[in-house]
Amino acid sequence: MSKTSELTIGLSKSGFYTGLNPVVTLTSKAIITLLVIYTVALPDHAVGLLGRINTLLLASFNSYYIYSVGLFLIFCLAVSISRFGKIKLGNDNETPEFSFFSWIAMMFSAGMGVGVMFYSIGEPLYHFQSNPALILAGAEGANAAAVPSAMRYTLLHTGLHAWAVYVMAGLAMAYFAYRKGLPLTIRSTLQPLFGDRLNGPLGHLVDIIAVVATTLGVATTMGAGVTQLVSGVEFITGFDFLMGSNGAPSALALVLVLLVVMSLSTYSAMSGVQRGVKWLSQINICLSIFLLAFFVLFGSTLFSLRLFGSSLVDYVMNLGPLTFSVWDTQSQLGAWQTSWTILYWAWWIAFAPFVGLFLARISRGRTIREFVLGCVLVPTLMCFAWYVFLGGTGLDLELSGAARGAIMAAVNENIASVLFVTIDLLDSGLLGGLIKIVSVILIITYLVTSADSGVLVLNTIMAGGNNEPLPRHRIVWGGILTLVVGSLILAGGLGAIQKAMIIGALPFSLVMVLMCLAMAKSLLRSERLKAIAFS
Repeated sequence: MSKTSELTIGLSKSGFYTGLNPVVTLTSKAIITLLVIYTVALPDHAVGLLGRINTLLLASFNSYYIYSVGLFLIFCLAVSISRFGKIKLGNDNETPEFSFFSWIAMMFSAGMGVGVMFYSIGEPLYHFQSNPALILAGAEGANAAAVPSAMRYTLLHTGLHAWAVYVMAGLAMAYFAYRKGLPLTIRSTLQPLFGDRLNGPLGHLVDIIAVVATTLGVATTMGAGVTQLVSGVEFITGFDFLMGSNGAPSALALVLVLLVVMSLSTYSAMSGVQRGVKWLSQINICLSIFLLAFFVLFGSTLFSLRLFGSSLVDYVMNLGPLTFSVWDTQSQLGAWQTSWTILYWAWWIAFAPFVGLFLARISRGRTIREFVLGCVLVPTLMCFAWYVFLGGTGLDLELSGAARGAIMAAVNENIASVLFVTIDLLDSGLLGGLIKIVSVILIITYLVTSADSGVLVLNTIMAGGNNEPLPRHRIVWGGILTLVVGSLILAGGLGAIQKAMIIGALPFSLVMVLMCLAMAKSLLRSERLKAIAFS
């Protein structure tokens, strides 16, 4: 048994599932296995059903998603600037396990790596054509006047809100694990609300929801990354057989590349956080800086620098309306919000058990204020720089006419190829070829880092907080994750994966709301006890 003074999680002491909670593990496997069998056996029916459920949930819970993510952002910032911000996530004399550089590198690689590679140019160019500000004003897009609003909504989706979702989950887990001595797992975050009831079925249910949501969240990232990877290889090599008749990567090519990436990630997961994950994360950051430097030096530098300052001010000035605006799902504004903002919020929530637990795992010894500000502000500014310099270059090339519509065409036809099209426009020679190869390598390392971190976190949840589960369990869950992504690709591509992820994210969002209440209750109770002790 894994036991503390207040929470007991039953773990198997012998057999194949040694070290894991058999109820959480077997139930999670059963749910995921049924999803895989269903999507492979009846792909058309599965896509149709996922679509109908997805539409119903978005129509019913769009405002809930908006307000809950707003709550997470307000809660994290309020706790960090309050007197509770001085509380250390660990013993009062503990020091952080990882250096600041390694800490930032790992959190960025796990939380945003593949996403910024996939959407950094494509999303600003998409919103350049249409976004809520343009719709409300009845204005035409694809002109200089559309640039500020295009960047405003791009930064909304990758800024404070995204990282606040991750930090909310990670802060609760780190606080209850390192400060209160509970296991580093999801159910521990609800202990002040439910107490000993978490030792039984309720606690198992919470962890099962986290495992399923994490699996689907990582699957969405893997699906997007593998799609971009195949597009990049085809763009560089000209191997047309990698693409399907619709101009997008073929299912066979996606599955084959997926097998290679997942094999690498499973091997990395076997080496643990201190070796494989840490080293790959540092490689990611170095390659990312190299790619960003190319766009700073050879892209639209002055345009992007001006855009960075103006977009940052515009984002801060509009933060309130951006956070709480809700539109009718039947309207054009609501359809846009559903396709972009709600999809992103669900994506970040589905990723929250994974990234949150991972952030908690690497942040022991830091204060609450350091954890929140470090994990919210620093990655947000890094994402802003990335989107502004890459996306700004794409916008400037289109506005100046240098792109001749090539980037816009790629956005509308195959968004996964946009990065490589833009690099080719900047330099179609030897340097451009090198940068495209670096981009492909970077996509691979980001995919491997996301997947191996996901495998480690899934096993940590099922092992009741033990972050060093047996190697065979990491191999098994690497295989399970491969089957999930592969089956959903065969069923309906990235769209099917996204629909399944939104469905899986909803129940975990409820768990996160309860996390806020539980942590607030615990902090206030600790403060009252301290006041009594010194009275």
